[in-house]
Formats: sequence, structure tokens, C-alpha cells
Amino acid sequence: MRKLSMRQAVNEALHIAFNSDENIFTIGEDIAVYGGQLRCSYDLLDNFGPERVRDTPISEVAIVGAGIGAAMIGRRPVVELSYMDFIGICFDQILNQAAKMRYMYGGGVSIPLVIRTQCGAGLGNGAQHSQSLENILAHVPGIRVVMPSNAYDAKGLLLRAIRDNNPVVFVEHKALYKLKTEVPEEPYEVGYESEVKQAGEDITIIAYSAMVNVALKAAKKLQEEGISAEVIDVKSIEPLDMAPILQSVKKTGHAVIVHEAVKKSGFGGEIATQIQEFAFASLKRPILRVTAPDVPVPFARNLEMAYVPDETQVIEAVKVTLKGGEG
Repeated sequence: MRKLSMRQAVNEALHIAFNSDENIFTIGEDIAVYGGQLRCSYDLLDNFGPERVRDTPISEVAIVGAGIGAAMIGRRPVVELSYMDFIGICFDQILNQAAKMRYMYGGGVSIPLVIRTQCGAGLGNGAQHSQSLENILAHVPGIRVVMPSNAYDAKGLLLRAIRDNNPVVFVEHKALYKLKTEVPEEPYEVGYESEVKQAGEDITIIAYSAMVNVALKAAKKLQEEGISAEVIDVKSIEPLDMAPILQSVKKTGHAVIVHEAVKKSGFGGEIATQIQEFAFASLKRPILRVTAPDVPVPFARNLEMAYVPDETQVIEAVKVTLKGGEG
């Protein structure tokens, strides 16, 4: 089977969606002529024209607000915020409008809006263009928050999100855009359920977005040392599918949670709490979290590399958990 990068997979999903429904359009900063800050829409303008692929002013408020209004009257907009860091500028539109309209109208309207945005460090973009703020969004009832870890899931999850009648924030990690995986040519959808990426018996490693690949690398090295780690990919943090996580923890009795966002109030705390609530009797040791430190993302290359969690840290956390030491 052919291999695509995540950038190509996102682009292909957009082509499939645009060809399947004339109500789908996209707007954002530099997405038309330039093809997007991260180049995912590089050929949409040529294929679908300026009525459906539009550049906007530098105004996140206008981009998301226009998307909400269009969704309310039956269109299916896919809007792009070039960097997740700027959700604060349009948070009223996300928090009080997109997330609440269906509820406040008693189900009389739907908001089939997808907000594509990019998160993550590792590319030298500095503190204001490298954050992982997914937990802020996951705290808001009424919106979905989806974070693919590879090209296959990116294509299928984006098609699923575009056909969802609820607002979805679709978060793409910038460091994954060049990573290639096998992707079928035909249309397909990937559900929001968590997935066991690698089976194991000794410990459960729970991760999402780019950290899934870090967890898989750690699991491979641990296997060489005789430690069998089960790796679970949380593709959607809202809605959160805990069933595979709880089933795994009940089997292994140990858990390590990995995410790139800072530890304090990070989404790993929610996962750990639910494990404690629903699988406490199965835990043999406390749950450990591997995260970025509670500091802004550094710009200096060496400091940024130290900031992003890696497989060495995951391996250390696994060994500490299994031995019953302190993290």
C-alpha cells in the first residue's frame, strides 16, 4: 500500500470531502493562494475555486465567527487557525457560541463546524507558536477535540469530523506532518475510540498525538529488556473513550500517561483520575505522568529538545512504576 505523510493525508481528506458535498468550504489565513501556513491546502484553490477556498484577514474572531454562522444555516465549514496558541483570541466564539448554540436552541440548530489547528513543539517556532492547549478545549462541554497520531488516522478522523454535526477542534501536531504511514486511496472514516496500538502484559502506556510514536519507540526498547508494554492511542480527548484504557490497566496493573502539554492541569490528570475512579483495585503502583515541564516552550534548539518528552523519559517512568519507586 502507498505511504502518505500526514500533510498529504489531510489534503486528501479535504479533497474527498469537497468532492462529496458542495456545502463544504474552507477559510483561514493564507490557506488559499499560499496553501496554508503548514501547506495542507496547497492545491485546494486550483481545484475548488475562490468561492469555496478563501483567504481571510488576520482575525481569528472573524474566521471562527463566520464558520459558526455558516454552520447554523446548513453549510459545513472547515476553518483553519494557523496555530493553536491563538485560540484565546477567538475563545468567546468557541466557548460561548460554537459549544453552546445547539444546547441553547434546544437542538433546533446544528453546528457542523471543524476548526483545524496545529499544536506542538520541536520545530523552533518559539513560545507563542508551539503550545499544546488541548485541555483548555476539552474542559468546555459541547465541542469535540480530536488529535491524530499518524497519517492514516488523520485522513479518517478528519472525514469523520467533517461529517459530524457537532463542532470539532481537529488538532494536528506540526512535528507529524512529514511522518509517512500507509493510507488507502478510498474514502474511510476513523472513529473517536481509543485504540490499542501495541499489546502488552506488564504495563499500560497511554498517549495521544505525537507522543503515541514516542510511546511506541519506548515500548520497543522495553521489549528488548523483557518488559511488555501495552500502548494505547487516545485519538479523541473529547469524547474520551476510556474502555480500552481501563481494560488494559485492569490487565497490567500499572499505568504511565504521556503527553506533550505541561503537567499542571494537563489532560493526563483527567485520564489518571478516571483510572483511579474505575480501576483503582487493579492498580499495583501509583500512576506516573511523562509531560513537558511547566515552563514556556523554549526557542533555543537544545532547550526545546530537552522540553519535549522522549522515549528515554518514558522508559524511566515505566521502570520506576514497575519497581515501585518515586517518579
